[in-house]
Amino acid sequence: MADLHNTETTGLIGWIDQRFPLTKMFKEHMSEYYAPKNFNFWYIFGVLSMVVLAIQILTGIFLVMNYKPDASLNAAGVPVAFASVEYIMREVAGGKYLRFMHSTGASAFFIVVYLHMFRGLLYGSYRKPRELVWIFGCLIFLALMAEAFMGYLLPWGQMSFWGAQVIVNLFSTIPLIGPDLSVFIRGDFVVGDATLNRFFSFHVIAVPLVLIGLVVAHIIALHEVGSNNPDGIEIKAHKDASGKPLDGIPFHPYYSVHDFFGIAVFLFLFFAVVFFWPTGGGYFLEDNNYLQANSMQTPPHIAPVWYFTPFYTMLRAVTDPLRYIFVFLALLAGVMAYLRGNMPQKSKIKVLAGAVILALLLLIWKSAFVGFLIMGAAIVVLFFLPWLDKSPVKSMRYRPSWHKGLLICFVINFLILGYLGVKPPSPVGGFVAQVGTLIYFGFFLLMPWWTSVGEFKQPPERVTFKPH
Repeated sequence: MADLHNTETTGLIGWIDQRFPLTKMFKEHMSEYYAPKNFNFWYIFGVLSMVVLAIQILTGIFLVMNYKPDASLNAAGVPVAFASVEYIMREVAGGKYLRFMHSTGASAFFIVVYLHMFRGLLYGSYRKPRELVWIFGCLIFLALMAEAFMGYLLPWGQMSFWGAQVIVNLFSTIPLIGPDLSVFIRGDFVVGDATLNRFFSFHVIAVPLVLIGLVVAHIIALHEVGSNNPDGIEIKAHKDASGKPLDGIPFHPYYSVHDFFGIAVFLFLFFAVVFFWPTGGGYFLEDNNYLQANSMQTPPHIAPVWYFTPFYTMLRAVTDPLRYIFVFLALLAGVMAYLRGNMPQKSKIKVLAGAVILALLLLIWKSAFVGFLIMGAAIVVLFFLPWLDKSPVKSMRYRPSWHKGLLICFVINFLILGYLGVKPPSPVGGFVAQVGTLIYFGFFLLMPWWTSVGEFKQPPERVTFKPH
């Protein structure tokens, strides 16, 4: 039997350590976890995303205490769900601030996650040996999108109702199973009480559990392989006699102090928005969502919340001309792989046959379903980033300057797609959206080529660091 009294600590902590590895976990993930000593501003957004997750969970718990997921009408002819949100805003002590914290937190979550992902693109944080860390991160992004979409229906306002109607109806475009699938998701033939209760259950219980599990897996995988750094150099390659990385410092207290400062600045800005600009100019809380859901009156322009709009724009951009372009690109990719691909002849034939089948399917399928696929592919392609990037170096610091230019163009294009998604359709906007969609996919699908060409700088053997 193990000696329960053999412990390094005494008192309450020692009693806990005898029964639960509290001190061991703190050392492994904080005080004895060595992080590169050249972290910069871009490495704050990971911890900020955890802070926002905590805000969302805590405010969500208090909101659920007074929210009723019921689409039926009360005595005043107002949907119970909509009335309960109004009750929270008007009658519950501090209720409006809880609601504004939750709605602002949703936008803040996507802001910090998008910046966190941009840092991964900037410094190659998805490259070996961090492929699984990146995949867990992409799964978190997917879970976050599902959580936000389902939560958006709960206020039962006009945009909540019609936004859910549009998105769920997209599933009906899937050949053969689409109509039955959309009915299954709604729980009824129209978006109604069954849909509201299903989305409430997933938003409050199922997806948060998955999200928390993925965050834990993301952190465990990160601490197993170690953090990346702006130079893209593995600090574990250079250790002292005791096995500690020469270019690493303990995460606690050195980076935890930086993180606390960053969290304080973030919370200052966050609560400034909550108290003085909670609607975000109609982007965080839309004007139409202050009107109760009405299945007989369609809003003039239905659009999702801003953080979904880049992908919504790509969905909306797919008309017959763009579909024919994708058919041509699929055939071109198959022919190029057959003629110039570095693979066995049988594999070349399979790739070419797959490209021909895909082209035929794109011709047969309706534009609405192809748009649905394009929207999904815009997210799925992120999972393959570790294998699409063929650069001999990780960080943009040591790549050709025009690589940085491509990344900047990609970001600008993504912002333009997001802007177009909140605007009503127009001929000019539609054309720009189609070009932007091609640029988005071109950035990733041509990555094996453009990341391998140009003059690369030789990264240093050790990380570059200037004390401050």
